Amino acid sequence: MWEQVRANRRKSILLVFVMLLLLGAFGFSIGMLVEVYLLGGTVNDTKASFPLTQNTIDYSSGIIGMGIAFGLWFVMALVSYFQGHKILLAVNGAKRIEKSDHPRLFNIVEEMSIAASLPKMPQVYIVNDMSPNAFATGRDASHAAVAVTAGLLSKLNRDQLQGVIAHEISHIVNRDVTFMSMVGVMLGTIVMISETISRMFFYSGGSTGHSRRYSSSSQKKDVNLGPIVLVFLVIAILAPIFAQLIYFAISRKREYLADANAAVFTRYPEGLASALELIGRDPKPVVNANNATASMYIVNPFKKVAPSALSSTHPPIAERVKILRKMGGNVSYETYQNAWRSVGEKAGALPGSALLNDKNTPARAPHVSSQDTQTPTQRVREAGDLLRNVNQFAFLTCTCGLRFKVPPTLKKDSFTCPRCKAKVVLPVAQMAMLEQVADSMSTAPSESGQPLTIKKEPCQWTSFKCQCGQLINLSPSFLAPEVTCKHCKRKISVTV
Repeated sequence: MWEQVRANRRKSILLVFVMLLLLGAFGFSIGMLVEVYLLGGTVNDTKASFPLTQNTIDYSSGIIGMGIAFGLWFVMALVSYFQGHKILLAVNGAKRIEKSDHPRLFNIVEEMSIAASLPKMPQVYIVNDMSPNAFATGRDASHAAVAVTAGLLSKLNRDQLQGVIAHEISHIVNRDVTFMSMVGVMLGTIVMISETISRMFFYSGGSTGHSRRYSSSSQKKDVNLGPIVLVFLVIAILAPIFAQLIYFAISRKREYLADANAAVFTRYPEGLASALELIGRDPKPVVNANNATASMYIVNPFKKVAPSALSSTHPPIAERVKILRKMGGNVSYETYQNAWRSVGEKAGALPGSALLNDKNTPARAPHVSSQDTQTPTQRVREAGDLLRNVNQFAFLTCTCGLRFKVPPTLKKDSFTCPRCKAKVVLPVAQMAMLEQVADSMSTAPSESGQPLTIKKEPCQWTSFKCQCGQLINLSPSFLAPEVTCKHCKRKISVTV
């Protein structure tokens, strides 16, 4: 299997090199276009003979343009390598969550990290989007993150969610996320330059069909630049298209390998297969997805693109599901390879040398737990509350039993219950020595380091403020004896 991983890396390096050459050609053409089209003299109808000699046109502008393109890519590549995962998470609207926010999700990520022998568990993020999907990002296994949408959490059971997480962690193990980030940077650079130059030419209002009086070394020459400008313009138009196709070619070849890894890590191929079917049936696209990030998702986030189209970032879902379900009752890379071949993918079969130490393991039975018996309404509510938590909503309950989800735009710490007219107050953690004091809602600041305490409501979200003013939410499944304030770092004892 690792031979296949190395082969994918070699192909990726080759494709990255091709994109780099393409970017250089693009920068050269743009430099020449700027020279002859925007910086030329007056329009003249006199035509010169062809071919034009080197004395007629100075190519230094093209070289400068190529250098600028390389320089821009290099700077963006450095930023992408060291901060790219944070940028991609921010672009997709992902927010980090803790284990206490969603223990089931964290347990699954921990299990799959151990199964994949990762040196460090990836950080976990949630995306505020109801379209079911997920992606992984990071520069290496020690600096990685897994992000899932709220829609995914609201629709999948534990086995399905485990299959999706295993697939994304496989991308981290195979270093797919590193290469996709680098290639995505080059694609973004090409598109950015293309759009900038297009706007420049649009607002310049010129025409490629005329000659220009070209000035060089104080000597003016009337030459017909139409054919040259046309050639450069064709390169400028086609370069982003070629770059996009190369980007798609890289991403499609990795999904099968990640599916194989996920089947082995979970020992339950049906979990991923049914998850892919469910995600594929949902018609809603991921709102914040774009061409540079589409290939990072487990399923094409745009949904409207035909799976067989060249512009698709992923292989057909039906084919991936068919391979997984043909693995039968035994799980191994060899059984995945045989299933792969049975659907006509002979060229993509795993190499025999990668299967020498392969182990054939019986597929496990599906998980049976109380979390898998949740109704769709309960899962949607759970995912919605998790989103409200990361968006700093407060969860309050009146004495009459009415529950409130207060947005952060409401700055008041108290309000009147519309049902019973009682006052609903956002609690504040108190000094432990003052627990029995009648005025338990006092917000007077305590001495630094003085232990604080708060009472948690059973089986529901509990919101309160630390004495520094930081809002803290405890999920229904929070069981720890204390929590640490993210702002002032004070430990707060939690009682039930």
